Amino acid sequence: MKAFWIISRALPVVLTVCLATGALAQKPGTTAAVGGSQPTLLGQFGDWGAYTAAPNGAKVCFALGKPKTSQTNPPGRNRDPAYIFVSTRPSENVRNEVSVIIGYPFKPSSDATAEIGPATFAMYTQNDGAWIKNVAEETRMIEAMRKGADLTVKGTSSRGTLSTDTYSLKGVTQALERAEQECK
Repeated sequence: MKAFWIISRALPVVLTVCLATGALAQKPGTTAAVGGSQPTLLGQFGDWGAYTAAPNGAKVCFALGKPKTSQTNPPGRNRDPAYIFVSTRPSENVRNEVSVIIGYPFKPSSDATAEIGPATFAMYTQNDGAWIKNVAEETRMIEAMRKGADLTVKGTSSRGTLSTDTYSLKGVTQALERAEQECK
């Protein structure tokens, strides 16, 4: 649950950056005022952006992607935008933490899945977020992301809506490297 508490502090910054900047539409080096922090787009790499921010003075760097396709079943269900991000928080000794914002509250006590090629990763859910269940699998997931073409996240909302979001992995390696470089 510590991961949830940590992400819940950085998440408002990340989401506000996404919404305020048109989700990856800013030019590198520009900033947007967010809750006392100034998130900065470090670079746009294919379908991924690399960002940095310092909420409450603690530096956070992250690579962020948004889905290329989203489907719900039943079709046409409204939800907020979905995102996947990989965060690094040096002050907390956290590197390459994968998380997903699905755009609605997940069904309580449900799991989500992330698929990259033949690899499947179980994710635990809380509110509208999902994280890798087995933290030891994060390194394997990051490597699969670097080698894969796309990533698919599946989950169920608290109202029973099934969602399938597919993210392009074009540029993820460069975005991860840029975020890592910023948060050494």
